[in-house]
Amino acid sequence: MDLKKKQQINTSIDFNNLSEKHLSIQLSLDGFSFCIINKGEKQFEKLEHFSFGNNSPTPEKLLKNVEDLFRKEPALQKRYGTVNVTHVNQLSALVPKSLFDEERSRDYLKFSSKTYLNDYIVHDELENHDMINVYIPFVNVNNFLLERFGSFEYKHFSTILVNNLLNTYKFSEHPHMFAHIGEQQFEIVVIAREKLLLYNSFEYHSKEDFIYYILFTAEQLHLNPEKFELLLAGIVDTESDLYKMAYTYVRKVSLIENRSQFIFPAGIREASKRRHFILLNQYL
Repeated sequence: MDLKKKQQINTSIDFNNLSEKHLSIQLSLDGFSFCIINKGEKQFEKLEHFSFGNNSPTPEKLLKNVEDLFRKEPALQKRYGTVNVTHVNQLSALVPKSLFDEERSRDYLKFSSKTYLNDYIVHDELENHDMINVYIPFVNVNNFLLERFGSFEYKHFSTILVNNLLNTYKFSEHPHMFAHIGEQQFEIVVIAREKLLLYNSFEYHSKEDFIYYILFTAEQLHLNPEKFELLLAGIVDTESDLYKMAYTYVRKVSLIENRSQFIFPAGIREASKRRHFILLNQYL
């Protein structure tokens, strides 16, 4: 396993009394992150990220990597008061609640994702926003985690991203475009006129790819680059090529603020908050 570990926060934790501790996990084919929250004190106590590399990742390799990680990481060998998990993949589709029919779940996915008859398809409800997110989780990892923790809640990455942004920016007076940036993939969310106008995921290999999708999305939605606000989250800062490219073509560009209700220890940097924006907003 090509496992690279980068520790972000590691304060003193009493592992003998974890009933008041919450464990949040985020997993994708190429990586695994987790944080520990002290629910009573409303504080993050530990945040770590592990990269599995990009060597032909598969759900089977993901499970093996997760199993290896659980054997090596003491914090993952404990029992917690509550646990939640976020699945990161592109196998999802947002559906208006009024049109949703659970028996047609596969139909919602087949236009944007390749599905198989044995795929386990589930859905999340975006509360207060009249939307259903249909997706395929990593079932093999869910089964492993079920054996370890007994029970937990899980959602799709896009459920948390879209729900968080709508809750925060839905009533803004100006249109907002958000780009959540990963290593080779990024998601665009557009909110305007008190509703979600678009959610989509794009693969990119250069800063030119990145700005093309930003401007193409703006054009399709009739958004003026001189007027809408572009907020960036994920792996990005003001010195990154993607930020500079966006600033060249869009007048209002900024980095998203993490508005989590929990306390961040002094050791966590703003860059880490942006990188782990979804993980740090899983537990509400």
